[in-house]
Amino acid sequence: MTAKELITRLEEKYPVEKAVNWDNPGLQTGRRNKEIKKVLIALDATDEVIRKAVEWKADFLLTHHPMTMEGIRKVSTDTLAGKRFMELIRNDICCYAMHTNYDIVEMAPVSGEMMKLQKPEILERTGVDPATGDYEGFGRVGSLVRPVTLEECAGIVKTIFKLDHVKVFGDTEMVVQRVAISPGSGKSMIAPSIRAKAQVLISGDIGHHEGLDAVDNGLAIIDAGHYGLEHIFMEQMKGYLEKNTKGLEICTAKTGSPFQIL
Repeated sequence: MTAKELITRLEEKYPVEKAVNWDNPGLQTGRRNKEIKKVLIALDATDEVIRKAVEWKADFLLTHHPMTMEGIRKVSTDTLAGKRFMELIRNDICCYAMHTNYDIVEMAPVSGEMMKLQKPEILERTGVDPATGDYEGFGRVGSLVRPVTLEECAGIVKTIFKLDHVKVFGDTEMVVQRVAISPGSGKSMIAPSIRAKAQVLISGDIGHHEGLDAVDNGLAIIDAGHYGLEHIFMEQMKGYLEKNTKGLEICTAKTGSPFQIL
């Protein structure tokens, strides 16, 4: 299978056209005519992940986050991004990113399903699927199967997403049932969650002031970290490729949260 054929298979379900306009999904480095035998899946093309790809002799590195969102004007060892691009090119490794197109197609509905939200709705609409006429977008909002305390809800999140810890803004004894979830960076999801009358938002990358302001607006927050919810990308994509391709050796990068709480 060539890189072009593999990309076609990926874009059958996750078209880059579904990504939002500030995003940079798609082929980051590499040759479309390269023969692909080994695929490594990771959230980010970090130095550690690229080393793993080189050592494992991967042909294709599939990541959730693009290598750059702003674009790159120079490729040299003078910058961290340049070093990464050069290492991938030097080792003839294709790097392909599926970011907000994946979030909209897969991450949003699956995260809602994992929380067993009843009657889930799109948290923030981004457009309309031309094939079905249905709205699509980021996150989901719905009701838990039963009311729980905020502390219990945090425990549910930790169990479902296999996390050691989460950060909570709000009264841990308050009872919640209407829940919004948006994997990744959730600062921009606070306002949609309030509009949707959610009692708690489950997301990541929530700052001190955003958390305080959310609570003052009646919205509790469970911050599971950026990695904490999005790590599901790796196993989901491994399963998708195993089901929809043949002859590929597929491996997920053994990485964890980029920070530790001591």
